[in-house]
Amino acid sequence: MSSVLENNEELDFASSLKKLEEIVKCLESGDLSLEESLKKFEEGIALARKLEMILDKADSRVQEILKAGEEEENEHI
Repeated sequence: MSSVLENNEELDFASSLKKLEEIVKCLESGDLSLEESLKKFEEGIALARKLEMILDKADSRVQEILKAGEEEENEHI
C-alpha cells in the first residue's frame, strides 16, 4: 500500500513543520530585533505556505482514493 505522501514529502513535511515550530518559539521569545523578527516571520510564512501545499496535495489524493473506493463499491451492486 502506498502512503498518501511520498517518503520525501513526509520527511520534507516533518522537517518543515519542525522548523516552523522553532521559528514560532523564537518569535514568541521576544529576544529578536525588529529586523530579525521580520526575517523570521517571512521565513515562517513561506514554510506555512509550503506545508499547506503538501497538505492540499495529500487531501486531494485521499479524495481520489475515497472516490475510487465508492466507484468500486457501486460496480459490485
